Amino acid sequence: MSMKHLLLVGLFALLAACSSNTKTLDESLSESELYSMAQEDLDARNFGPAIEKLRALESRYPFGRFAEQAQLELIYAYYQNMEPEAARSSADRFIRLHPQHQNVDYAYYMRGMASFTRDRGIFERFLPLDMTRRDPGGARDSFNEFAQLVSRFPDSRYAADARLRMVYLRNLLAAYDVHVGHYYLKRGAFVAAANRGRYVVENFQQTPAVPDGLALMVEAYNRLALEELANDSLTVLRANYPEHPSLEDGEFLHHVEPAERDAGWVESMTVGALDKLLTPPREGGTTVAEREMERQYQDARAAIPSDIRTPVYEQQRGRSWLNRLTFGLFD
Repeated sequence: MSMKHLLLVGLFALLAACSSNTKTLDESLSESELYSMAQEDLDARNFGPAIEKLRALESRYPFGRFAEQAQLELIYAYYQNMEPEAARSSADRFIRLHPQHQNVDYAYYMRGMASFTRDRGIFERFLPLDMTRRDPGGARDSFNEFAQLVSRFPDSRYAADARLRMVYLRNLLAAYDVHVGHYYLKRGAFVAAANRGRYVVENFQQTPAVPDGLALMVEAYNRLALEELANDSLTVLRANYPEHPSLEDGEFLHHVEPAERDAGWVESMTVGALDKLLTPPREGGTTVAEREMERQYQDARAAIPSDIRTPVYEQQRGRSWLNRLTFGLFD
């Protein structure tokens, strides 16, 4: 028998073993028993089994006294189990079915949280990656969903946290546009780079990306030989951000994105996931926007009441190198 066939046989045997070990929930379990068992799993952070029991409770007792609470806790369990799409879908369903529920604000909040972490895959969760360089689709969705929460429930206990996350997300989106502008510069698309810088300045006022957007405009207009526009942008930059890295004694330097380098085979193989592990640290090796964004976010986190901090976020902080390397498998 060839090695290929042996591997197939082994795979089927493993699948059969896994399926044989799968326990089905007793059909005779009452609503209270199912809910109690789900609570025990949630308390023990066994989110997979908790999801199974909560789904069983909802399907067997759709009009029971624990049904609505089980739907809310199912959102939480999916989120904690790193299934953001399922959490978002469950939150949408709860909002649609119970728009007047006293805790519907929690569903709005968790829907925003699910989008907040949607772009953070396995590498982003365990490695210190720069999210301003990733696809901002989840960030945009999360911002809009938190905005709905704040608009509909301004006095919700989750509104303060949502507002702080909106500040962070707006800064992140602005920094992402700055990165896009630098990409256009590198590709020689100077008109597109200038337009992107102007977009940041016009649409993301009071974010730390504004001076980077102005510097982008100056650089792009200089490359296009549009001296008047370049000088106007430079005048604004000098007057408002004299300490910007692109200025030296008031003179504009040739401005390129910090930490710019050619992508090698490692980056192309990992989609940049190992950037910060393989690259020696640099003093101030990030844009002004990124440094200020991180500072604002950390200040905002410190101001959030401890009883509504998101457990998953808190767990990611302070991980040891062994925990990151093994993805927490040996905790």
